[in-house]
Amino acid sequence: MNDRARAVDVPALLAVAVTVVAWASAFVAIRWVGRSFDPAPLALGRLLVGALALGLLLVVRRSWTAPTRREWSLVVLCGVAWFAVYNVALNAAEQRVDAGTTAMLVNVGPVLIALLAGAVLGEGFPRWLLVGAGTAFAGAVLIGLATAGSPSADVRGVLLCLLAAVTYAVGVLAQKPVLRRLPALQVTFLACAVGALVCLPAAPRLLAESGDASGGAVAGLVYLGVVPTALAFSTWAFALARTDAGRLGVSTYLVPPLTVLLAWPLLGEVPPALALAGGLLALGGVGLSRRR
Repeated sequence: MNDRARAVDVPALLAVAVTVVAWASAFVAIRWVGRSFDPAPLALGRLLVGALALGLLLVVRRSWTAPTRREWSLVVLCGVAWFAVYNVALNAAEQRVDAGTTAMLVNVGPVLIALLAGAVLGEGFPRWLLVGAGTAFAGAVLIGLATAGSPSADVRGVLLCLLAAVTYAVGVLAQKPVLRRLPALQVTFLACAVGALVCLPAAPRLLAESGDASGGAVAGLVYLGVVPTALAFSTWAFALARTDAGRLGVSTYLVPPLTVLLAWPLLGEVPPALALAGGLLALGGVGLSRRR
């Protein structure tokens, strides 16, 4: 009965939809804003804006649950891995690899999440989850093959994407146990604040580059902090508190096809037919993963 109820959890599904769209837009925005900001200053600016927005929401809601020592350690791990290292690696990767290929490579992460969640969090390995993960990953691979011809793609960029994928998986696995007791908004704020502290040495460069950047680039940085960070990470945490980590992670395979579609008109990166086919395959894989 509980599994069936979770399978039709409308609020969680809406939260996932917001997260997927916002994160897809982030790959495109980073590609554009990264022309004015280096990877570490861009990560710091994004995290500072996100932490400020989340902190204001916490003050308005006046809700706070004191974390235990174990919860603090997991929140710090999540903040360092997913908010700090992930963002810097992703920003650096997108200076070398196009948005669609980056999204595909980073989405190796959900495969790691599904496998590690089954082993570490005891979520097991449901047959349809594995089938859906494999199908969606095949679709993501097709997208990568179709868009990997970019002259900016290189080995270092690919390795940075894979580093982002690993830290993404580590962050989710650290976050999941904390959400059993702490509110999603509080967990997201703390992790974002930890990430900002880790990136704080980049503050002088952020100030200098902000002064030289155009108003549009600064607005793009603020957008990254408010929407893909503050909003999307909060909706993700909300959904993660109500859904298995492995099943939720597979849902993010929707990000690469959306990224390709957004990059088409906004960045002039026209997706080939193979990329569109990969997007449809990824959508089918997500649907299979939701079966019981």
